This record gives sequence, C-alpha cells and structure tokens, in this order.
Amino acid sequence: MDIEALRRDAGLPLPVHARPGDAGLDLRASERARLEPGERRLVPTGLAVAIPPGYAGLVLPRSGLAMQKGVTVLNAPGLIDSGYRGELKVLLINHGAEPVELARGERIAQLVVQPVADVKLVEVDRLPESERGMGGFGSTGA
Repeated sequence: MDIEALRRDAGLPLPVHARPGDAGLDLRASERARLEPGERRLVPTGLAVAIPPGYAGLVLPRSGLAMQKGVTVLNAPGLIDSGYRGELKVLLINHGAEPVELARGERIAQLVVQPVADVKLVEVDRLPESERGMGGFGSTGA
C-alpha cells in the first residue's frame, strides 16, 4: 500500500521497514531530546502522512529503546486517524533510573498502519450470551 508522506524535515529519511516482513516503519526524532527519569516529552518526527480512509496509524514503542534505555511510548499505541494531516509526534517517557539523551535522527517509535472497521453502536436491552460472559481482569487466573 502506498501512503503519501510529507517530510517536514528534509534532513531525515522517510521511514522504512528495518527488515523485509517487519510490520512497523521506524519513526525518527527530528530534534535532540533529553528525558530525565520519569519525565515525559512530546518528540516531533518531521513527518506528516495521509492515511487513507478505512485505516489508522498506530504509534508503537521500539523494543530496543525500551530495553536499552528504559524509554517507551507513554500512550501506546498512539492513534493517528485517517483525517489527520499534522506532524507526527511521539509521546515518550523515561522509565529508567538515569537521564536519556535522544539524538536527532534516532529511531524512537514505529508506525504500523492497520485497517479499521466502520463501527456504529446499536443500543439493545440485553447482550447475547458468550462463553466468557462478564469475566474481566484476572477472570482466568494469574
């Protein structure tokens, strides 16, 4: 699928898959950022996209950044609706014990594009039965 992308920062490459078959496109920081332990920061990517109707973009953490530096996407997954045309920004948080320096151009998150259903809720008096029923958090054990 081709998705139109606008580089608002010509010094950064367009996101690509790191390896064939990868689901996510690597998003990069368009500016340096320092995150103190527990600090959260909105980091711009210098990129805007035109996700087509019927699809949504999900901004997901990079496992290496989380493992090596304790930094992850705070609102994972971040949601990019098909009508949004502004710059993609990533809300990061430092869960580590040390400050983290992110370099301009460093890979900070992944963008995954997925189809989404056009849903309309229909109010009813009762829901149909299911095997799970109303079992919620922890209902299948620890």
